[in-house]
Parts: sequence; structure tokens; C-alpha cells
Amino acid sequence: MAGSPFSLPDLIHLEENQSVLRSANSSPTHTTTSISLDQPTDPDSRSTDSSHTGLNAHSPDRAEVVACREGRAREISPINMYGLDLMWDAVLINGHVGDGWKVDTGLKVELSPSHRAATGTEEAMLQESSTEEKKMKRGSVEVRLQDSTEQKLYKIANELLLTERAYVARLHLLDQVFCARLTQEAGKGLFPVDVVRTIFSNISSIHTFHSQFLLPDLETHMGQWSVSPRLGDVMQQHAPFLRMYAEYVMSFDHAMELLRVWTERSAPFKNVIQDIQSREVCGSLTLQHHMLEPVQRLPRYEMLLRDYLKRLPDDDSDHSHAEKSLQVISMAATHSNSAIRQSDNLKKLLEIYEMLGEEDVMNPSNEFIREGRILMLAARNSAMERHLFLFNNILLCCTPRFSLGGQRFTVRTRIDVEGMTVQRTTNEHHPHTFQVSGKEMTLERTLDLQASSEQDKEDWLKAFQDTIDVFRQKNETFKSTSKEVEVSMEELGRRAPRWIRDNEVTMCMKCSEPFNALTRWRHHCRACGCVVCWRCSDNKVTLEYDGNRVNKVCLDCHSALILRANREERGEGMEGGHSRGSTPHLHISIPALSPGCEGLV
Repeated sequence: MAGSPFSLPDLIHLEENQSVLRSANSSPTHTTTSISLDQPTDPDSRSTDSSHTGLNAHSPDRAEVVACREGRAREISPINMYGLDLMWDAVLINGHVGDGWKVDTGLKVELSPSHRAATGTEEAMLQESSTEEKKMKRGSVEVRLQDSTEQKLYKIANELLLTERAYVARLHLLDQVFCARLTQEAGKGLFPVDVVRTIFSNISSIHTFHSQFLLPDLETHMGQWSVSPRLGDVMQQHAPFLRMYAEYVMSFDHAMELLRVWTERSAPFKNVIQDIQSREVCGSLTLQHHMLEPVQRLPRYEMLLRDYLKRLPDDDSDHSHAEKSLQVISMAATHSNSAIRQSDNLKKLLEIYEMLGEEDVMNPSNEFIREGRILMLAARNSAMERHLFLFNNILLCCTPRFSLGGQRFTVRTRIDVEGMTVQRTTNEHHPHTFQVSGKEMTLERTLDLQASSEQDKEDWLKAFQDTIDVFRQKNETFKSTSKEVEVSMEELGRRAPRWIRDNEVTMCMKCSEPFNALTRWRHHCRACGCVVCWRCSDNKVTLEYDGNRVNKVCLDCHSALILRANREERGEGMEGGHSRGSTPHLHISIPALSPGCEGLV
């Protein structure tokens, strides 16, 4: 057939062999055959004109062009050509398939005006259908987004409920187990009841509020979530009561110190705590771990409410309730911000205490800086494995020891940060070395250390130097800003003192104990105005300027006022030991105020 135009029998023959397209495109003298669907042509007649062949195809009333993508059921449009049904996925019109593809068939199908109108109507119907489908898709996406938002809101509310249940169980352990048992033993006279009350502060009130009010209301709201998905209103209702946490948080540091002191001082006290800690309900955690929970709870509420508000639509009726509850909770959490910033440090101290068994580690004034494995160089360039724990005031050099209960260490060397020096060294047998020197008690110690890499070495050097610099700065500031002030014995207790501002000192002005940022537990002596720790303020005496009411004073003022009262009672007046006309003075170290602060105290 090469070199000759296609005739209708040829076309039919090629269709029967399902190769018309390939043959038409591959024909060397390919011509275009035009088929008119409107011409009533006798089936047996053939035109001799090779450029035009008239066909009376029993054409359908409408041309069905059906797109078959996106999973829709595909319709097959039959074209009957003299009894031959050609099944196509889509009718070819002028070489185009319904999906917009171009196929060179060599056939030019001419449609009459009526067929073109029908085809245009069909295309319009298809476009309208496509628009409707797009709208349905957009609506489906919006529904999915709405479902996703509601699911996220539900997850937040459900997380609050689940954590609240666990929290109430922890409060029950503190209130009804630890506190109740210690109070019972204290009633036997084994240790003071006041110690137990001070340690647990108002934990009983906190437990009652959560177990009898907040948790039941959360349970009720979550049970009705499918009908009324709301969280803000219940939190707004109970948020004002969360201010009771201020008392617990402010006394937390003091509670930790009392817990440590009485665990060392009283065997019955220690035995009760250890007995409860060994129970399964404690989860192998210490009392200190459990007592951290109330300190961390308020920020948890704040975080969940912020997440809830972030996903809650602005026009939701619960939005205003959630915002108001968040404001109240944020204000209540202000009192515990400093405690939260230090909670990770306290947790780390507890972990180290469990690894070392050293009671001194639990001093609240300790601040963990860095730890890690390192090698210590000894005689003849031998190296021994060591583990360092660096704190803000001391370095502990430890050796690993075997234990079935987890990683444990034995303290070998303690070097104070005060007077510590650190420097780089070189060793031809060992790379990445440096040296740490300082005092252990009264002895000078030097540690030759080898890091695992140059970067590890630089990290250790920076940690050591930063710790030394901060320690020196605090001490030098305290010493350089302090001066001797003579307080008149005649005026002591009879005239209100000038109070030193809390932020002017970083340690007790009597015993130099650093103030812990956890709760800033510090007091003012009502006689001289000095800022002292709770130990140094554990003295009371009547003060004339305050209507002879009992006030807390420092040890120095307490001794001086008691001495003066005894002399006056004996009729000695102010003459004992002093020349007539002179006024005795009490020497008290008071830090100098920063410029501009004199008028503020």
C-alpha cells in the first residue's frame, strides 16, 4: 500500500488489525482523509477522489468525550463504521484526545453545525462538572482541616486530663503517704512535728483542690466533649485558686534543706522516708523527685493552654474563656518562674547524688556545670579512666565502680573552685592534655588530664575558666562593695534601720552562704537591716520602734540587744565596760549601695 492513498476498505482492514494509527503515520505518501458525518452516502458507493471519501456512519446523536483521569469511571464511545464498532477510551476529534493529548491519526473528522453545537454543549457540561468537582474537593479539604483541628483540640484537652490524673496520684503520695506517716511518727516524739509541717508546706490544700474540684470538673467536661468541646471555661473557673502554689514554691528551698538536715540528724526520720521510697508506688524515685511535681505543674498548665489557644478558632465561644484563664495562670506561675529555671539543675543534682551517694551534692546552692569521662595521667605516662563532675564551687574527680543498680562512681579528689587554675599542656605521648590545680581542704592538688579530642579539651577549658571567673566575680563584688558600718548601740532596736535591698547581695551577710536562685530564701534583720539567710535569722527579740513586738533579728543584733536588756535590768545602764560619755557601737558588715540607690532604702 506504500505510495497510494488510503481507501475505506483499507481503513477498515487496518482497524480490524488494530494498526490504523501506526500504518497511517508510517505511510510514505500520507494524505488526509476527510469523513463527513452528515453526507448520506450509499454504503456500497466509493468516491474516486482520493482526497475525500463520503461515509454514511450511523453517527450517534452526541459525541461522548469522557475524561478518564482521577479515578472516574471511564465511558467508551462506540463509532459505528459500516457495522464496525471501534472501542476508544476517548473519541478522537481532529487529532485530540479528551485529556488534551495530541495524536496524529491522519484522519480529519469534520462535524456538522448540529454536531458541533452538541459537542459544545457537552464540553460546557464537562466544564460545569469539573467546577463542581473542584468545589467538592475544596469542601472535602475544609472538612478534613476542620476534623484535624478538632482532633488536635481534643488531644490537648485529653492530655491535660491524663496528666491531671497522674498529678493527683502524686499529690496523694505526698500528702496521704509521706506527710501522714511522718506526722504520725513525729507524734511519738521522735522528731519535731513542725519540721514535717514546714517541709510539706500547704501540700494538703493543694491535694484537696485538685482531687475534689479541678479533676472532677475536667472529667465531666471531657465526658461531654462530643456535645460541648470546651476547656477554657473550666480552667477559668479554677485558675484563681492556683495562687495557693506561691506558698509551696516560696518554701521549697527551705523544705529541701530541712529534708537534708533531718535525714542526717534523725535515724527514725530517715528510716520512714527510705521505707516509703522502697515501695512500688514511688517508682524508684526519691521524695525530692516527687516534691518537684507541684513546682512544675503551673508551667504545664500554661504550656497546654497556649497550645490550645493557638489551635482554637478566634470566633470560638471558648476563646475568651481560655485567654482569661491563661492570663490568671501566667500570673500565678510568676511566683515559680525562678524555681522552674532551676528545677532541671535540682533534678541533675539528685541524679548525681544517686550515682555518688554524697550528701554534699544535694546542697541547694550547688549548680551543676558539666560532667564527662576523661583520662588522668599518672607516673610513667600511664593513663587512668576518671569521671569529672564540675559544679559552681567544686570539682569532683571520680572513679567508676561496678553496680547492678546503674552507673555508680566513687569520689577520689575534691578541688575547690576558689583558688582554682587551669592551663593547657603538651605531652608527646598523649594529645589533648590540660592541667587543673587547686586546693583539696588544705592540700594543693594538681590533675593532669587528657580529653578525648581537641574539641572536648576546648570545651572543658572553657567550662573551667567560665566557672572560675563567675566565682571570682561574685566574691570580689561582695568583698569590694562591703564596708564596716558602726551601728549605734543606743539606736539599735529603737530606730527603724535602713534595709539593704535583696538584689544588692548574693550571699548571707553573716555566714556568706550563697543565696539560691531557686526561691531566693532570704530575710532582713529587723534591727540592723542586713540581708541574712534563714539560719542566721532564727532569732527573735522585742524592738522598741515596732511597739515592743517580737521581730526576727540576726545573731549579732540578738546578742547585743539581750546584753543591753540585761544591763538595763540590773541598773548598769550603758556604763558596763565603757567610759562615761562614750556610746558603744555594733560593728556590722553592710554592702555599699550602688550609685543612685541610697534614697531607695
